[in-house]
Amino acid sequence: MAAELHVELVAADRSVWSGEATLVIARTTSGDIGVMPGHQPLLGVLESGPVTIRTSEGGTVVAAVHGGFITFADNKLSLLAEIAELADEIDPQRAERALERAKAESDAAAERRADVRLRAVATAVR
Repeated sequence: MAAELHVELVAADRSVWSGEATLVIARTTSGDIGVMPGHQPLLGVLESGPVTIRTSEGGTVVAAVHGGFITFADNKLSLLAEIAELADEIDPQRAERALERAKAESDAAAERRADVRLRAVATAVR
């Protein structure tokens, strides 16, 4: 079994992250899933939530992902997201303001997006 897998995290507008990893954790419509090298092939629908990537160098990359698909075969994992941004690209104060504004306007979709962004930031600082 290989010790790492190749990961591509792509949003509709850009390539967000690409590299080698030992573990990827993502939320799907079937629940949270962890993918390690040698995992069975899979195809799933991504739910909005943080994606955590444990890099081969021992680091951690966290991204806020909003919808899309996850596929895995031949130790290649693809996360094809509608929207994705790395936790270190997110301004927590701006996300907090967006969350408060969404709550005030009863905009459930915007509230969910802001919440996912804040959870990605919180996961990244652990």
